[in-house]
Amino acid sequence: MSHVDPGLDEPMRQAEKDVERNDNQPTEDQAKKEEEVYLDPGRWWLASTAFPLIAGTFGPISNAFSICALAIKWRVYIPPDTNEAHGQPLADPKWLTAINAISLAFALVANIALSLSMARRLSFGIAQAIIISGWYIASFLLIGLVAACSTSMFLLQPKTDHALTQAYYYGIIAAALYFIIASMMVMTTIGAYTGHYRKGFKLTSSQRTLMLQTIMFMVYLLLGALVYSHIEGWPFLDALFWAEFTLLTVGLGGEFVPLTHSGRGLLFPYAIAGIVMLGLVVGSVRSLALERGKQKMSARLLEMRRESVIRSLDNHEGSVKLGAFEKIKVKQPLSERERREEEFKIMRRVQRKADKRRRYYALAMSSLAACLLWCLGAMVFWFSEKPQGWSYFVSLYFTYTTLLTIGYGDYTPQSNSAKPFFVFWTLLAVPTLTILISNMGDTVIQAFEDLTIWLGSITVLPDEGGFQALKVGFQRLREGKLYKSPDNEDEKNQGSAEEIILDRLARHMEEEEIEEAEEAETELDSLERDIRFYHFVLAKEIRALMKDVSMSPPKEYTYHEWAYFLLLLGQDESDASHHTRPGLKHTILPHEPDLGTAEGVEHENRWSWLGIRSPLMSNQSEAQWLLERLTMTLELEMRKMQPANRKEAELNPPPISMRDFRSKHRKSDPHSPSHPQSKSTSKSLGPDKLLDQGVSRAEVRRRHG
Repeated sequence: MSHVDPGLDEPMRQAEKDVERNDNQPTEDQAKKEEEVYLDPGRWWLASTAFPLIAGTFGPISNAFSICALAIKWRVYIPPDTNEAHGQPLADPKWLTAINAISLAFALVANIALSLSMARRLSFGIAQAIIISGWYIASFLLIGLVAACSTSMFLLQPKTDHALTQAYYYGIIAAALYFIIASMMVMTTIGAYTGHYRKGFKLTSSQRTLMLQTIMFMVYLLLGALVYSHIEGWPFLDALFWAEFTLLTVGLGGEFVPLTHSGRGLLFPYAIAGIVMLGLVVGSVRSLALERGKQKMSARLLEMRRESVIRSLDNHEGSVKLGAFEKIKVKQPLSERERREEEFKIMRRVQRKADKRRRYYALAMSSLAACLLWCLGAMVFWFSEKPQGWSYFVSLYFTYTTLLTIGYGDYTPQSNSAKPFFVFWTLLAVPTLTILISNMGDTVIQAFEDLTIWLGSITVLPDEGGFQALKVGFQRLREGKLYKSPDNEDEKNQGSAEEIILDRLARHMEEEEIEEAEEAETELDSLERDIRFYHFVLAKEIRALMKDVSMSPPKEYTYHEWAYFLLLLGQDESDASHHTRPGLKHTILPHEPDLGTAEGVEHENRWSWLGIRSPLMSNQSEAQWLLERLTMTLELEMRKMQPANRKEAELNPPPISMRDFRSKHRKSDPHSPSHPQSKSTSKSLGPDKLLDQGVSRAEVRRRHG
């Protein structure tokens, strides 16, 4: 049975096989490394990066809570007409204090080992053994103490006259954190020893900075609590509770407000320095969420969408399904360049859809985390503050005003269990709300901004489109973006790929630096002339790309621009030999960029825009990808300038030739003297006029002596 072939059947099927056989296909070193960086960390990023980062961040917090658990007694007697917050401490058994101190010592040793390992001062294997065993031992010791203390409470009579202190609940939180982060480090060790990543911590400088900032903030918090406990006469853990809601700008007030002149005067520098430190932590969390989380989520969602599109090819209809309600029908027959352009357009649409899905998926996940933090936190406060008559609705009200740092102060935690939980809960809220606000900036806030611009274009800004913008606006709304930058206009307004390439090369031909190359008119000097021209073009484009690399958001190039850059890399989009189906091998050509293999070694260097090797699938930005390849190409070309490599240069000339360019440019340019429309007038034009119309100086000298 015959079927309709849209022209993308074979490349898409081959790309699908490339996905399924990715681990078995032989590739050159750099390409294989890029695939591993792109795919593997998406599955093991949590174990390789996120878990060590969480351990390095919450490890010091756990140590701080252990110090709080050791600071005061664990049980109190409640005199008549008072509450547990003002109870009289009962002496702890000596063994309880000793075991508590031993637990803290093991946890501190584990934290030191983690820091030394991240600084590469201690081997990974030894450090992991110390870290995991230290935190597990610290956790189990605290769990035993908590159980023993809970049991002893049943032996005290009457039970209503006795209560557990804040230190007891800090011990519970510390034990839970030690156990969780130790389990995370077990997963990190398993991933390293099973070969999914190197035996070491893959943390960037920004991630290490976040860890250091967290340690500094916790030390600052504890020192402030210690100072104010002496100045104001508060218990140490109550002073810690005050320092927490002060530095987080919640401002609950209640019975804990500075009353002495020393306390109020010291508040000026203490509060401002603490808020600045908190701001640094928030900035680091936000940059990490954008730096790593966004990148890895985008990579996985893009790969999933790409595989889905490849498998959706309908040979009978000649269509490709991009979504639940979107199909693209591909015309046929197609030339090689047209086929590649269709691949590129489909891949670009896949990128757009994957990015949109990533933004709203991240928003949904962060919103869910914030809602859980709100509702579950309210549930804990509800149970903890039942003696104060809190209902669940009151707890929701309190947690909501606290998360938004409104802090009316009409409800304040009073129980010994609620205050430690408040300190931990608010610390957990900092990264949760930071990530939520960042994700809202990419979606909700951006939508409001685009809506404002769109409404302005049809109301107060009639010069920018008037009511005609309404039709365009609804079209952009359907595409998921109300405002469209002029840089992203359709390629149909830019001319064909051939015209784009000729125009860009024409700009380089007008440069004064190329005059020497133009003057080489003999056949013997044509190769040197083309090499000089090629080197000059590469250098100019590299300089232009360096500006594009720093653009935010990252610059995206049209297909015609990609065709131009690939031509400079020796890969002509109209030549099927450079990009036939993935999986085929060919011998590396001297004029191609060396991607990590020795010259003459067969490797897989052919790729599809829809394949895993596509530049659009790279974890680099498009400008970074091109800059790296063009730079490598220029380095390889410079080696040919040596006299010993002259023969190689003759066998493999540059991919662009000034003679071919002039021939094509004159045929496509109606102002060119060789163009049919200009033959009758070319002789009457003076030298200056010809130069203005793009005619080379050598051609002008030939015509006018």
